[in-house]
This record gives sequence, structure tokens and C-alpha cells, in this order.
Amino acid sequence: MNVKRNNKIELSNYFRSEYGIGVDPDSIFDIQVKRLHEYKRQLLCIFHVIDMYNTIKMNPNIDIWPRTYMFSAKAAASYHRAKLIIKLINSVAELVNNDPCIDGRLKVLFLPNYRVSLAEKLVPAADVSEQISTAGKEASGTGNMKFMLNGAVTIGTLDGANVEMAEEVGDDNIFIFGMTAEQVHALTVSGNYSPWDLYNMDFNIRNVLTTLINGALDHNHDLFREIYDAMLNGYNGARPDEYYVLQDFASYKKAQEKVDAAYKDQNLWARMAIMNTASSGKFSSDRTIKEYAEEIWNMKPVKIK
Repeated sequence: MNVKRNNKIELSNYFRSEYGIGVDPDSIFDIQVKRLHEYKRQLLCIFHVIDMYNTIKMNPNIDIWPRTYMFSAKAAASYHRAKLIIKLINSVAELVNNDPCIDGRLKVLFLPNYRVSLAEKLVPAADVSEQISTAGKEASGTGNMKFMLNGAVTIGTLDGANVEMAEEVGDDNIFIFGMTAEQVHALTVSGNYSPWDLYNMDFNIRNVLTTLINGALDHNHDLFREIYDAMLNGYNGARPDEYYVLQDFASYKKAQEKVDAAYKDQNLWARMAIMNTASSGKFSSDRTIKEYAEEIWNMKPVKIK
């Protein structure tokens, strides 16, 4: 774990020199970096940050391990909602990072211009890898494998390559939550999903959504009204909560509580991190190319004398 800690210290020093931001290397580095799209559910992660912020405000003595959330992503030029989510993450960061009541227990960063050179710093330093797309939406995924190889523990849905990763690493070394692809399909086909029921029954969800429109994040109460409406009523003809952020929220929250409990046991966390690295061999490019050659291209290797 000394290697991981050194990587975290190196990343902390980079933040200080590049952005003038101080980051606690002893905090949990919880990282979600990928293309910004609603099905990848950066929104679910930032909703959880808002929930943690609200929880600390209501219960200042709560025992949680300090956590640094790091986001980075690029959105398509015409993708208005994705850009609004980036704005939301930055607004939450401004609220959380400047509230003395939080006392360093939460920090939120949105790092601009996500690129390979930035990933090279983030991936080796990650403690938690956020792979939380709506089940059935992610065709595959390779970023999650890079995090796994570098000893990050995944919190994720059974979607894309997460399924194979869970098989390799075992249930004890990954945090799986949320609906399966089959459950997502069944709920969609049934037409019975009502996010208003969740809003009315779950205090935490109601509190998070209210934070979007009560002026806590911006003096313009309507700045994030579109996201609020998209969750509860649908927007521009889309289904309400199209990617089931609210439906999976309670399960995600429980999984994050398990992350916190596991990290407090440093020997347990070290074992989980080591098991992730040790179990990542299946995802080498050599195996992938071999399978493509055999199963898709119908090619056989040529032996060179």
C-alpha cells in the first residue's frame, strides 16, 4: 500500500501546484472519470455527495472517513444536459469545499480537460473506481479495467465489463449495487416506474432534489430546475428519471456505506486492493486480441521461424 500512498501524495502535490488546491492524501480518493453522458450516471455520484453533505450538516458528529471525490469528463458540444451536470458538479464543489462545518471530511473536484496525461495521474492514485452506469447501457468498458489493474476497488452495477470483473475478483472484493439489466428492462417495459413515489417515501432523495432548487447551489433557483424536472416529470418528451438514478439511489447509498466501513479496516482494504490487481490478468490486450482472432476474424496464429 506504500505505492498507492505515494501515488496519492504525488497527485495531491500536482493539485497544489497546478490548481492551488489542497487535498488530503489520507482521504478516500473516489474517482469517476469518463465521457459525460446521462447513462454513465455522474448524476448519481454527485447526488450522493449532496446527500453526504446534507447528512453531515444534520449530524456534525457522524463518523465517516474523509473522502475526496474527483470527476473529470468531456461533454459533446451540443449536449446541453451533460454540460448542466458539469455545472452542477462544480456548484456542489463550491458549496462543499467552502463550508467550515464540513471540516475536511468531504472535498469535490472537477478537473478540466480530461486527457490521457491526466488519467495517468488519477488512475494509479484511485482508491474507489466509480463504474455506475445504468445496467444494460454500457457495451463494454475498459477504463474500469485500468483502475482494477492499479488496485482501485470498484463500486458498480452489473453492467458491461463489470460483470466479468466481478466474476474474476469475487463478491468480497467489489461493491455491486442496483438493478440488473433484466430488471431495468422489465421495469421499463412495465411502464410502472414512478419516481414521485420514491420522492415521497425517501427523505434522502427528497432532500437531494430540494437542494437543486432551494438556492443552496446558486442564487438562481431555476438553474438546475431542468435536472429536477427530468428526475420527476420527464423533460422534452423523455421518461421521468430515464436512467433510473433515483431507483438505484438507496442501493448505491448502502454500497457507499460499505465502502466507508471497509476502508476503515486498512488491512481489509489492502487485501481487497491486492486482489483486484492480482485478478486483472484476464483483461490483458493479448487475451482480447486472441479471442477476436479466434471468434470473430477466424484467423490462426502464424509461427515465425
